[in-house]
Amino acid sequence: MLVIRLRRTGRKKQATYDLVVAEKANAVKGKFLEKVGSYNSIVIPKELKFDIERINYWIAKGAQPSDTLASLLKRNGVSDMEKFIVVRSRVRKSKKGQPEPKAPAAAPAKAEEAAPVVEDAPVEVEEAVPVAEEAPAEEAKTPETTE
Repeated sequence: MLVIRLRRTGRKKQATYDLVVAEKANAVKGKFLEKVGSYNSIVIPKELKFDIERINYWIAKGAQPSDTLASLLKRNGVSDMEKFIVVRSRVRKSKKGQPEPKAPAAAPAKAEEAAPVVEDAPVEVEEAVPVAEEAPAEEAKTPETTE
């Protein structure tokens, strides 16, 4: 299976990326079939150069752009990239790989013990207690020399 992905190049802490078409099984920095563009995220504004004709050619041949690359291309006006973007949930995983269970809401043990709901009861508002300001820190005293 072919994939169009970003390949990191550049120096330490000055990353630039090449847009390459490669076999999915190949290493990210390994052998690729064709370079179809470049991306520089260091400069402002970020610089994305790509050959849309070659990208469309490879997609027609069955290549799939990576999620990150599809987002970049969509942001730069390339149509039909939504189908390649994976929507991820923001559920945290536990150390064992299972999603953490949400804490159950505290419910009263019995319905009789629950306080009755009064709809038109007046609401009590607590007055704000002024917070005492901190005293300014004493300046560091320098020892005086005596002669």
